[in-house]
Amino acid sequence: MFQELKEINSRPTPFQFYTADELWTDEHTSKQMLEYHLNESIDVSSRNKSFIDCSVEWIVSRFGVDESMKIADFGCGPGLYTTRLAERGAIVTGIDFSENSLRHAKQVAEEKGLNINYVLTNYLDFDTTDRFDLITMIMCDYCALSPEQRKKLLSHFRSLLKPEGSVLLDVYSLNSFNQKEESTSYELNHLNSFWSPDDYYCFVNTFKYDSEQVILDKYTIIEKARKRVVYNWLQYFSEDSLRNEFEGNDFKIEALYSDVAGKAITSDSTEIAIVASCFQ
Repeated sequence: MFQELKEINSRPTPFQFYTADELWTDEHTSKQMLEYHLNESIDVSSRNKSFIDCSVEWIVSRFGVDESMKIADFGCGPGLYTTRLAERGAIVTGIDFSENSLRHAKQVAEEKGLNINYVLTNYLDFDTTDRFDLITMIMCDYCALSPEQRKKLLSHFRSLLKPEGSVLLDVYSLNSFNQKEESTSYELNHLNSFWSPDDYYCFVNTFKYDSEQVILDKYTIIEKARKRVVYNWLQYFSEDSLRNEFEGNDFKIEALYSDVAGKAITSDSTEIAIVASCFQ
């Protein structure tokens, strides 16, 4: 028992484990995530409806979205952005590896008579001969990737963009990082049975890595018949570290904002949205 508790509370090295599939492809948890996505009043898996509406209006204006524009949304979920952008006439591709989310997105597209191309895959593995005017990655998904995965993704973005194309994504800022604290807790049926329909205990360890500016929420889920560990990593960025990462991977920074609705960035911003294009 002592050894098991020691393992539960052990601190891995940053991004040592990658378990995104536990959230997005497990039948039970992916259904819970979809419910969070579709709750229009909260900011959990997706932002609230009012913000998304404002964000899409800004994207349409900022990038001149029209019937000729090709857009790829990485981590599109149930299509909250892809649907709205397709309604504006854009030629839209959505990439996600949650089958439940894409099933919902396809149903909405069919009901609205929209021709949206949805691809079921991990976006790190997505490939196509299409080239895009705009690539989006919204809800700070970029932060969940390791430095190696982010480097791979940016290289992938360069190959998928048209010569004058742009990338729009958002990240958590150091202001948000500084608000986090390490903690340890456990709970029966944590988050209202989020992790399993059967009874379980969930140990939650939040680890803070100051030098790397990374936060880990480590979930150890113990059921009667199995034990699982889910690692939710988040990288946090300053304006300088974000610029250095993009410029070091052959991107030119066009603009920084406080969010993907175009709000001006301030010293208090808890998020940073970036518009970048490839060096020519």
